[in-house]
Amino acid sequence: MERGPRDPLVETGVPTSDWEAAFEAVPRHLFLPEVMWPATEEGHITVSRADDPDGWWRWANADVPIVTQWDDGRHTGSAPGALATSSSSMPTAVLLMFDELSVFDGAKVLEIGTGTGWCAALLSARLGEANVVSVELDETVADTARKALNVAGRHPKIVTGDGLLGWPEGAPYDRVLVTVGVHEVPRAWIEQTRPGGVIVMPWGTRYSGQNAIVRLAVADDGTAGGRFSRATRFMHVRSQRLEWPEFDDYLPGEGWPADTRRSVTGLSAAQIVDESDYAASDFAISLLLPDCVRTFARSPQGLQTMWLFGLTDRSWATVYFDEDDSSQVYQGGPRSLWDEVETAHRWWVERGRPGHEEFGLTVTADGRQEVWLGEPSAPVPCVASAVR
Repeated sequence: MERGPRDPLVETGVPTSDWEAAFEAVPRHLFLPEVMWPATEEGHITVSRADDPDGWWRWANADVPIVTQWDDGRHTGSAPGALATSSSSMPTAVLLMFDELSVFDGAKVLEIGTGTGWCAALLSARLGEANVVSVELDETVADTARKALNVAGRHPKIVTGDGLLGWPEGAPYDRVLVTVGVHEVPRAWIEQTRPGGVIVMPWGTRYSGQNAIVRLAVADDGTAGGRFSRATRFMHVRSQRLEWPEFDDYLPGEGWPADTRRSVTGLSAAQIVDESDYAASDFAISLLLPDCVRTFARSPQGLQTMWLFGLTDRSWATVYFDEDDSSQVYQGGPRSLWDEVETAHRWWVERGRPGHEEFGLTVTADGRQEVWLGEPSAPVPCVASAVR
């Protein structure tokens, strides 16, 4: 049986406030394809409306993210593809971002990343479609969103183009909502937001793929700054996607290189990622380690293994986590990446294990990004030079 669009939000306890009428007016299922791929604990599954209509409705009304495109549209077939490249965000995540956006009647909003068109529809229902512009890079995704919006009876302006450039024709905007992850904040977004306006986006480093929602207030002097609120994961804007390092470029041949540095560590994988703190330690470490990525794997012996790779040189490190507090560490290259992780983790612990909401981001008038803890006057340090 079809469930009401409000149910997932009510069940999670997220207050719907001023957005309740908008969620009722434009239910999510109007913007979902016949074949979709909801996220589950075991990974993405295929759900077909034709083959399993009850299942399709159940997932359409579930509070989970749903992939709607794989591999930039090159994907064929019904099985999940390799890289998720467009999706419908979980309803609670959408509502929490709207809460950060703090719109007001008549506010002009620029959305970056149209996706299915659902957010543009919700904004239109709340603010009026004349006040909403949404930019989507992928022409096919944009066209599909326009069709869904037309069915829903909503007609905001949908622009096919590079969202990093914003949409100057409609500027200035009171609010900018970004629904793709970014590593670098474009000046265009700040320049197209009126002083006192707000930009809400998922932002993060390349370290782990984790983002955090940040709310930036634009100042008269062309700067923008504000605090993070919570961890999240969004698909990254295409031009800022990470091209993952090739393993053989760092460790060619068999065995460890001759200059490998060996040591042990008492830190565990759980301490580094710190799931009990909603990955706050992982986020903090990412801020202190520039130009570095990490991933986890399993060794042939079944040990959880962490790999680190430098993005500007051939530095690398790996840790084979053991339960006896003497995990083996191997490092090579100009930087001692694991030593940097330990230094960053110690910095985080010494400051009371701060959460995402205690960190902030400032974008200066000349485009520099400065991350800080507590206040803008307390920038987060770079630990790379401290351990060389």
